[in-house]
Amino acid sequence: MIKFFIFSIFILFNTQLLYAKSVQNYKKQAQQLQLSQKHYWHLLLHINANVSEIDDPNFFFAKDGATNPDAELQATLDAFFSDEVKDDNSSICKFPARYFWLKEQLGATDFPKATCKEYEKIFNRVDPKSATLVFPAAHINSPASMFGHTFIRINSSYHSKLLSYAVNYAANADANKENGVVFAIKGLVGGYYGRYSLLPYYEKLKEYRDSEQRDIWEYDLNLTQEETVAMFRHIWELNGTNSFYYFFTENCSYNMLWLLETARPTLHLRDKFFYQVIPLETVHVVKEAGIISAKHYRPSKRTKLLKYETLLDEKFNTLPIELVEGKIKANQIESNASITIQQKRYILESGVEYLEYQYSRGKITKDDYLERFHEMTTERAKLGIAKPLDIKTPPNPIDGHRSFRAQLGFGAKEGDAITYLGLRPAYHDLEDSEYGFLRGTQIEFLNLLASTSKKETKIEEATIISIVSIAQRSLFFKNFSWRTKIGWDNDYLTQKPTFGLSVGAGFSWGNELGFVYVLADPIAYQNSKFHAGIGGSIGANIDKYKDFTTNIELTQRIYDDSQKQLLIEASQGFRLSQNKQIMLKYDYKDKMVAQYKEDEQTFRVMLKYYF
Repeated sequence: MIKFFIFSIFILFNTQLLYAKSVQNYKKQAQQLQLSQKHYWHLLLHINANVSEIDDPNFFFAKDGATNPDAELQATLDAFFSDEVKDDNSSICKFPARYFWLKEQLGATDFPKATCKEYEKIFNRVDPKSATLVFPAAHINSPASMFGHTFIRINSSYHSKLLSYAVNYAANADANKENGVVFAIKGLVGGYYGRYSLLPYYEKLKEYRDSEQRDIWEYDLNLTQEETVAMFRHIWELNGTNSFYYFFTENCSYNMLWLLETARPTLHLRDKFFYQVIPLETVHVVKEAGIISAKHYRPSKRTKLLKYETLLDEKFNTLPIELVEGKIKANQIESNASITIQQKRYILESGVEYLEYQYSRGKITKDDYLERFHEMTTERAKLGIAKPLDIKTPPNPIDGHRSFRAQLGFGAKEGDAITYLGLRPAYHDLEDSEYGFLRGTQIEFLNLLASTSKKETKIEEATIISIVSIAQRSLFFKNFSWRTKIGWDNDYLTQKPTFGLSVGAGFSWGNELGFVYVLADPIAYQNSKFHAGIGGSIGANIDKYKDFTTNIELTQRIYDDSQKQLLIEASQGFRLSQNKQIMLKYDYKDKMVAQYKEDEQTFRVMLKYYF
């Protein structure tokens, strides 16, 4: 027994000596090869401008690993060789991408090995074969979601993509539970940690497509299986790590680009972004890189229900809602001889869709949901198989205009010729072509428009933020429409650009041709003193045609000093190409000149270029 113990100590001591000798040799070899300066090593550490964007100290072995890639490489080799227990808790199992790359670069034959049961179990479950970039489009009534979102689906050997897994990055906050202003501010200044997560794809679809009413666009990537596996190794390393989340920069979409670059290091997707990262822009960048091989569309539950509204006879269109509310039973529909079989199918199918939608919003208890779901699906099964719902694929967001806009124009006001110049970093307004964008939505940041004439050069508009959600009301969706704007403009009775704030709400109705809306806008502005007022607006938008967009709005304002003001805007946009548009615009405004009110009319033609 004593001899066995002594022999074991001897073997362990000699093994440690061999490991110590090996690790020193490999560390020396790594320095000779300058591995710590290699692009891929910096990708694994998420180093940008000489500093890692991972803010979790547990991601690094060296104390200064976030800023010193050489020290981190040396410490990583030490960790691989010093682990006493080679199991799931070992450094090798926690950092498989580093391990695989270092072993390959060093041509190592005697690297230590570990039994990584948990990694192998998840790897086999995910079964990485290829990858798809997924873009849930904008959500009509959520400012935080109007930019859209991106995540990556890792495709397996299963035929159904629903059984694949999705890699997501998000702030550890619930925008629906936190105060909206607090959520926005904290998101802008990095007040939340962001985390990667690996979830079944069907769960992400349930969240975005069903609960949040967002159409889903899938862009298959031409990554090889080997590249997809390399990406998965790095995803494993990021599990549980924290990084500060910034709404405009280090956000969900930006962090997906890190993963794509670790899969194929020759991609330099992040280099395209400097001051902001908009989700749809990352899709454009991926398209420019030439790695999209196919495109697919998954309609949201909202889109499906809106389609059913067009198929239901008017005399039956309230029956799906009555089914969900429990006012009638499903067997009453199935047994009603006055309803055609096809209408019965539409009623019950739309009832199921609406039931699931209401349940996802917490409007129905679980017991009522299960009972009514069983009733409706049972009665629907008696009516036989019908053709799938024929939903026309809308314009692909990737074919819409880019976010940065420059515009140049010429016009006339009060007999004077005027030249206009404008810049806007983001993102879309109602006068832009709606092709590829969600109808009735607008979100603009830092829109600047200047003008010059013989009389003067001035700022026409300097918008800090403008958000508009003109959501059409329908049978299943009783949406409010709303808008808000903060910034400087000339839309007041004053002669100079005036800082103002407006927050309005109202209703909208639409059809295939376009939509109309009625809004009430309480306003406040600061000139020589503080003023308040309220405006009532009636507007119309015609967007049926791909290359033409028409907007008309009439606004009557009443201020706290009893002054009234009429504003009229009319524009006609012509889409020349994906990123070029010509716009004709007419503006009428009541203005104060000296002590008298006069009308001011402006005609202009603008050339808009998006990039």
